[in-house]
Amino acid sequence: MLTENNQTQDYPLGTRLLIACGAIGPPLFILVFLIEGATRPGYSAWRDFVSDLSLSDQGWMQDTNFIVCGLFSLAFTLGLRLVLRTGKSSVGGPLLLAIFSLGLIVAGLFSTDPNLGYPPGSPTNVHQTLHGTVHGVSGLVVFFSIGLASLVMARRFAGDPHWKGWAAYSILTGLVVIVCFVATSATSVLDMTGVLPNAPTGLIQRIGIIVGSGWIALLALRLLSQMRSSVSSARSAVEAEM
Repeated sequence: MLTENNQTQDYPLGTRLLIACGAIGPPLFILVFLIEGATRPGYSAWRDFVSDLSLSDQGWMQDTNFIVCGLFSLAFTLGLRLVLRTGKSSVGGPLLLAIFSLGLIVAGLFSTDPNLGYPPGSPTNVHQTLHGTVHGVSGLVVFFSIGLASLVMARRFAGDPHWKGWAAYSILTGLVVIVCFVATSATSVLDMTGVLPNAPTGLIQRIGIIVGSGWIALLALRLLSQMRSSVSSARSAVEAEM
């Protein structure tokens, strides 16, 4: 169970519920922005940022989506800290995930500015407001914190035989997320300046978000699976002694 000595532990219901939040929040976040992106009039999932869904009279839905996912991820972070307790990445991993979660909440509280022609009729590049600046910084924090969190957690997985393959998976996740952020920054600038009109900024960003959020969800599911196994083993041991 990601413990330094790999001992079987029986975790309380509260901890398991916190971990379960990681299996709910990120997939729900993805589902909402995919549906919104596919159905929002004038919005292009190929070109536009996910954050652009915070604009228009329907923008409250994406703002809420950011905040809800941030709260679920923050709850998962607390559960992960209770599970790790000591050893490699026991502080760094949860800390980076907490920063990621808070970044999502801030992104929901401060909406982005119109850009890349959305909402329809908006210029490709507009003057950035304070709200838009705060949102942009939160986006930077969100992407790099989840990317670094997966890289940091890879150290923990590498030393645990029960998590074979997760070190490589986590490293790949971190690299993909960070590369996608850099790529979206580049393609959006090329689009705004007219060098590469209708660049696939939205598509690339979605790949990074899905990869990073998927890593959290799969980590939560794996932990829950091991927790169930731990409970079953503990019960079997008690029954054997009776």
